[in-house]
Amino acid sequence: MKLDYKHIPSGHCENGVIAGLLNYHGLKLNEALIFGIGSGLFFAHMPFIKIDSIAATSFRTIPGMIFAKAAKRMGIKMKKQTFRKQPKRAMDELDKTLNKGLPVGVQAGAFHLTYFPPAYRFHFNAHNLTVYGKEGDTYFISDPVIEYPTTLTYDELKRVRYAKGAFPPNGKMYYPISIPEEIDLKSAIKKGIKQTTKYMLDIPVPLFGVKGIRYLAKSMKKWPEKFGPKKASSHLAQVVRMLEEIGTGGAGFRFIYAAFLQEVAIIMENDDYNELSREMTDIGDMWRDFSSMAAKTCKGRSADKDGYNTAANLLLEIADREEQLFTKLKKLIKNAK
Repeated sequence: MKLDYKHIPSGHCENGVIAGLLNYHGLKLNEALIFGIGSGLFFAHMPFIKIDSIAATSFRTIPGMIFAKAAKRMGIKMKKQTFRKQPKRAMDELDKTLNKGLPVGVQAGAFHLTYFPPAYRFHFNAHNLTVYGKEGDTYFISDPVIEYPTTLTYDELKRVRYAKGAFPPNGKMYYPISIPEEIDLKSAIKKGIKQTTKYMLDIPVPLFGVKGIRYLAKSMKKWPEKFGPKKASSHLAQVVRMLEEIGTGGAGFRFIYAAFLQEVAIIMENDDYNELSREMTDIGDMWRDFSSMAAKTCKGRSADKDGYNTAANLLLEIADREEQLFTKLKKLIKNAK
């Protein structure tokens, strides 16, 4: 049994899976709209959460949050299930749902995905993919971060659904069960933007939003003296890894949000959002410049002997640009009709 499911390559797995599932049920929204309505854009630098003994840096909200918020704001009801320490039951429930003619989104660990090239496998347990059929021992897989549909065996799929380590998937699966005939996109967009501007501007703790970017920058300047060359390099490399490899990262999410603002300009009939889209694209380019600069510093290939300070100063510029942009966006959406 193989469902007539359209594979939609996307910039980010969670957005892509949601877009594909909704498309199957007749609601055609691109990943940029889903990302913006679901308030996916974020920043956090959290010394109290460690990944490989180094502080975590995040450029997005908690995995699953984009999906949950976008669905709620559009009035879509979802079925979500986890099966802690019950792999057989998780696979049986997946089979039952497929037999009902419903494709299913699942959370998976990326390290053991056999269709990923070895260089792209890493211990990240919040990857998302869609299962849209099964024949014998083989499952049909739509993973939005690869170009074409693929397959996994029963054992391979079970293994990635029960990957071990931080934030284990525990067999999580999800799919739409009810979609309204009419959706108030303007209302959903307003709620999504208001939440994002609050994330980036109004959280009082200085670890989040633009305050968090500044906190990271100031901390970064101290790393060489505080940790020594080798460990400081590991801390900087961790930021680059979170920016470029885990999910879509900082720059990629900024480009997706820029595309969202272009969609908003059309839906809200206001060209001011296009101007903000262009500004967000410029900010995304700055994040890419930071990645390149930081990577060279990590590898000792930078001609700049003061690479940590230079990279940190660029972060401070980015924080200023993002603060200006989200302040404009907050005012614009407040006055939106």
